[in-house]
Amino acid sequence: MKIRIQLQVEIMSDNYFPSELPSQVQFLKIRIDALRLEINDIIQKTSDFENLLRARIEDELIEEQELSLLYKQQKKAKKEKRQVQKKLGKNYQEPTSLQSTKRTPLAEKNTKEHLLKKRLYREAMLHVHPDKFSMQKDKLDLATEITAQLIEIYQSGDLKTLKAYHSHIFNGNTTLQPLGKPIQTNSSGLEFLQMELNKLLEELALAQNRHTYKVLIEYENPMAFVDELKSYYSDRISKLRKRTRTK
Repeated sequence: MKIRIQLQVEIMSDNYFPSELPSQVQFLKIRIDALRLEINDIIQKTSDFENLLRARIEDELIEEQELSLLYKQQKKAKKEKRQVQKKLGKNYQEPTSLQSTKRTPLAEKNTKEHLLKKRLYREAMLHVHPDKFSMQKDKLDLATEITAQLIEIYQSGDLKTLKAYHSHIFNGNTTLQPLGKPIQTNSSGLEFLQMELNKLLEELALAQNRHTYKVLIEYENPMAFVDELKSYYSDRISKLRKRTRTK
């Protein structure tokens, strides 16, 4: 509800004539496309900055990784040695193996859910399969994109999202209209777009809250962060050297 009110306010605030107002579906798609561009831009800038940082602390990164691996190997060796010593003790007893429990059959609810997911997936896939649009280049690319997303949602096992995407497709929101008698759905098909918008807003927040991105946009000289990194790795390497030192 909050999203719908926000969308209506934003639509009215733009310079549209009443007859030219975009539909809620169109506006959601515009917001989603804009968010994707913004997220990709942040990710690219962050990645480029992190590559610059890594180039400045290559030696520290390599030594820290080597020492971390050595520390894990030494811990594993000590654990194995203790186990051997324990077995040599007088009161040692082999642990009794756990009895295997029989697998219980899938609950009826889960079976019904699986069948429902399979039905929704097949209906949607048969409707938008790219083979149906092999002679229509504009729709072929869209069908390929939609089916790829459909497969991803089906394989994730998320029934709620699959239902929403199924409704999204069969309510004509993808511009690939159903042939023959349309399948009845219980929603307008907007739910999937709203879910996608919420997911992207979360991704945007994560991208913006990444520490290196904050450094990039908040530091007067972002490359000064190299000194902080060197100090951190210097301290960590010093501790790892002590922990891995052999007598």
